Amino acid sequence: MPVTRPLPRLDSDNRAFWTGGAEGRLLLNRCQDCRTFIHPPRPVCHHCLSEKVAPEAVAGTGTVDTFTVNHQKFHPAFEVPYVIARVAIDGAPGVFLTSNIVGCPVDAVDFGDRVKVKFEQQDDVWLPLFEKI
Repeated sequence: MPVTRPLPRLDSDNRAFWTGGAEGRLLLNRCQDCRTFIHPPRPVCHHCLSEKVAPEAVAGTGTVDTFTVNHQKFHPAFEVPYVIARVAIDGAPGVFLTSNIVGCPVDAVDFGDRVKVKFEQQDDVWLPLFEKI
């Protein structure tokens, strides 16, 4: 049996984020009143307290804000070394996703790199990973 990454528990607040990759879309919750993006997903806007929150597609591109290269094998699903990065998402001010940079050597990743989302499916979850543009 193959070892998989730890997966999130899906609920009504986060389901769109974790399953949007099935359609190739990065979906973030957005307040329909003040238009603030809300991540991590939750049912109430943290800015204006509105309960009018709905998923909205964003470009799926961004910039590496910071990163680290992990050389410790903390979980059997992660082959070392691997990059853990915080990505500032284009068109979603204040939203940063922590994920992995894949598809390139770990020493090729740098601050300010432009990246795009690449989804990896496991069960009914589509994990948003990033690769350099």
